[in-house]
Amino acid sequence: MNKILFGLLLCSLPVIATAQETFDALKNSETELRGTARFQSMAGAFGALGGDLSTLSQNPGGIGVYRSSDAGITMSLDFNSSKTNLSSDNDTRFNVNNAGYVGTIRTGSEVVPYFNIGFTYQRQMDFHRHYRGTVGALNTSITNHIASYTGNYNESDLGVTNDYNPYYSTSAPWASILSYNSYLINYNNGGWQGLYGDGTTGSGEFEVDQSGHTDEYNISFGGNVNNTVFWGATVGLTDLDYKSYTYYGETLNNAYIYDHNGNTGIVDGTADYGYENYLHTEGTGYNFKLGVIVKPVNELRLGLAFHTPTYYDMKDRYASSAAFQMTPAGATDGGYYGTNYAGYGDGSMDEVRYDIHTPWHFIASIAGVMGREGILSFDYEYVGNGSIRVCDDNGHAYTDVTDRVKDYLQASHIFRVGGEYRVTPDWSLRAGYSYQTSPVKDVVKDNQANITTVSNNTAYEFDKSIQHLTLGLGYHYKGFYADMAYVHKWRTSQYNAFSPIVGIGYTEPGVNAEVKDNNNRVVLTMGFRF
Repeated sequence: MNKILFGLLLCSLPVIATAQETFDALKNSETELRGTARFQSMAGAFGALGGDLSTLSQNPGGIGVYRSSDAGITMSLDFNSSKTNLSSDNDTRFNVNNAGYVGTIRTGSEVVPYFNIGFTYQRQMDFHRHYRGTVGALNTSITNHIASYTGNYNESDLGVTNDYNPYYSTSAPWASILSYNSYLINYNNGGWQGLYGDGTTGSGEFEVDQSGHTDEYNISFGGNVNNTVFWGATVGLTDLDYKSYTYYGETLNNAYIYDHNGNTGIVDGTADYGYENYLHTEGTGYNFKLGVIVKPVNELRLGLAFHTPTYYDMKDRYASSAAFQMTPAGATDGGYYGTNYAGYGDGSMDEVRYDIHTPWHFIASIAGVMGREGILSFDYEYVGNGSIRVCDDNGHAYTDVTDRVKDYLQASHIFRVGGEYRVTPDWSLRAGYSYQTSPVKDVVKDNQANITTVSNNTAYEFDKSIQHLTLGLGYHYKGFYADMAYVHKWRTSQYNAFSPIVGIGYTEPGVNAEVKDNNNRVVLTMGFRF
């Protein structure tokens, strides 16, 4: 039974934490291409241009470009598609991406001719996503993974609960308690053991259903100096609401299951079981943005912007369950089955409070302006994912989580290019492209790291790359303008049911699958300048 995992590996394996972990914090730090139709149709390459409501969330220096007031609203239809080896799941959603107002004040000064104030709402992230998949031939089991970090806890630590909340009675990991009470891990021959051993075969299945959003409300002000230097500052107030349901189940033959007839040891049999996890995250936060655009000559624009982290006050509510059906070989009584729960204290999901500091962002931009006919613009954005912090309610960072952020994550690089050509004085054509690199290090992509997760949920996911191809059409007549955009998004990401087990000279693989998103969005902006 060489799949039994003893304490030799435990020094290298993490224990499940009580607040959000690295990949949860990463997800709650995500933003995406949103904003006005003009902004999206040029793939967000607006850092050196300004004069658009979306720039208040990107480069606040763009507010200094305004010479007249602006009010507008942006709506979209999102056609989302997520594909795995099992299915393609589709979803259509209506969103209000942006709404705002910029007021222009003429100062009467030749040096500082305008001072502008703006207020905008912008949807920064839509989390809605649903996908399912199967794993045809397992070479390990989630139960072995959970057994590996159960460590030196004894059976009395895992066998007690209070109001379905393990943390009322013991500090042992949720997953260990839930799995022990569901006969998914067993103590045998001096160590904790999962159900997968020599001769075991089986398959797995998974489902992920996510929903929610991140919204940002911006208050900005700025102006210009000699119509050459345009500056701005933004205070952003954010609201995050994220819900997640995850399921992972396995069916094993020749499994090493508990002998429920009261005999000592483990017997061969069939095991069918699954874990369900529910998470609801809510957060409010604030950030600051500073930006400048410089116009050394009429044909050239240069832009720089810096975003502080968003400082979030977060609240998680989560709950888990495990259902099992065990049938020993040759059993005549149908075996044994049941469902156990964790985190449903007093009938509601358990709650944890903490803080998150998202990454800081740096944006450098350059744009060429060809008279009144054309624009070509380039942006580079640096996202310092290694600066993510998860803190307690008093703002003190969890040192172990901070270390794992540095071990797992790397900076993301976003490259954007966009162009606009004015066909007639009233009509314009636009196009753009953007590419975003993965936020995780190769050691994670190559399944060579022990990944810590939170609560009973052993699953985690990360993006490998994100691309956007965009097109747009613009019309303006006197003060009225209407813009349309088409946005196609490719996202390739990896779902992991549980972490690989990595030790000295030893690697027990996890279970993962590739998820491909091909999303289409139609955007409409209408507004007035006056």
